[in-house]
Amino acid sequence: MRCVVQRALEGQVSVDGEVVGRLPSPGLVVLVGITHDDEPTVVHRMAEKLWGLRILDEERSASDVAAPLLVISQFTLYANVRKGRRPSWSAAAPGPVSEPLVDTFVEALRGLGAHVETGRFGADMQVSLINDGPVTLVLDSAELFAPR
Repeated sequence: MRCVVQRALEGQVSVDGEVVGRLPSPGLVVLVGITHDDEPTVVHRMAEKLWGLRILDEERSASDVAAPLLVISQFTLYANVRKGRRPSWSAAAPGPVSEPLVDTFVEALRGLGAHVETGRFGADMQVSLINDGPVTLVLDSAELFAPR
């Protein structure tokens, strides 16, 4: 599982001109990609890691200040661009595998106490945000939870 996390003053996602998710106050915009070997235990660990990351002002976490999250699925986080000019998406899990895991991630965050807004899985979405800082981090479960 891979997440690109951006600290944001504002953020929203639209589908066909309709806003489907919006940060109600400053928080985090989280782009989420799922790969083939991801499973619910990894998703729950990533939710806990994200919720506790001290990346907000004064080294506080979203959990410390109840900052909202805008979670948006994005399979392109698993693009492979090593060969040629056309990215390969083979490392991204297909929709029937990834959609339930993205839903599990959202529910895990809500279970931790987060206010979570979302995009619409599989839709052509337009995402806008005002990055605060700017602060942008990449969380990769393969790196975070790999055996040492």
